[in-house]
Amino acid sequence: MQFTAKTKVLIHGIAEPLAATHSILMKAYGTQVVAGVSPGLGGSERDGIPVYDLVEVAMKEVGPIDAAVIFVKPYLVLDAALEAIAAGIRRLAIVTEGMPPMDMVKLIRKADATETLVIGPSSPGLIIPGEILLGTHPAEFYTPGSVGLISRCGTLTYEIALSLTEAGLGQSIGVSIGGDGILGSSFAQWLQILDEDDRTEVIVIVGEIGGSGEEAAAEYVAEAIDKPVIAYVAGRHVPKGRRLGHAGAIAANLSHKTEKKLKQAGKTALFDLDIGTAEHKIEAFKNAGIPVAERPSEISKLVKKALK
Repeated sequence: MQFTAKTKVLIHGIAEPLAATHSILMKAYGTQVVAGVSPGLGGSERDGIPVYDLVEVAMKEVGPIDAAVIFVKPYLVLDAALEAIAAGIRRLAIVTEGMPPMDMVKLIRKADATETLVIGPSSPGLIIPGEILLGTHPAEFYTPGSVGLISRCGTLTYEIALSLTEAGLGQSIGVSIGGDGILGSSFAQWLQILDEDDRTEVIVIVGEIGGSGEEAAAEYVAEAIDKPVIAYVAGRHVPKGRRLGHAGAIAANLSHKTEKKLKQAGKTALFDLDIGTAEHKIEAFKNAGIPVAERPSEISKLVKKALK
């Protein structure tokens, strides 16, 4: 696992209201929050955390930093992320929602070139229960254990973590890859990380409508993952074409209308028109031999069955 209790963390945008709250909670959990960055506030302190104008200045003062949690406004995220990468930080968690898509494309290119792991945007980050909190997860819902939890939706991650905890099933990690349309890391990347993680015995994937990440994850599990995987997909009853919460959570293909127009024109679609729907994702998981929970409360039962 790339994140441990020894991971040193910087908060970019520490003066933002959300950061001001969660930097305190991260420190209280035991996370080594060694610096904050907020241009113009260099030389000050926020709840015992030294604040600097630039990341490189922070690193000169406190030494090497392993990870950055980014809370700045959407149009400032790219600059903050590139500044962190330029300073040598290779693990980023972007909490900010609504980052401009082209900015995210530029960041992904830079991250690929520098082997930087990016979580988010629009993500509560991750938690390794009992070791490190990197973002906005409610730590009281989690307990150390062997279930690796990967999700797109922050709130569902918390709900399922709590249901696992109440069922006596601790978690090796809780990570939300984010809800924006373009994301820094995928289900497949985290599946690989957890498949190689000694503490993780079973993996839970929590998907939602929109995009094709779940279908790609199902294919990857069938090809490359040895550990048992359980899935749940939110949004079974959402009308097609309806935007739901996250920027990425939309079954945007309007398949029925599109299919009708194609038939009228005597054409057939060049791709599966149902991609993005909950039904399509559930079918993909089942075809890959992955048990799919009907509702969040069923996940713990399927996990216990997989652990027998």
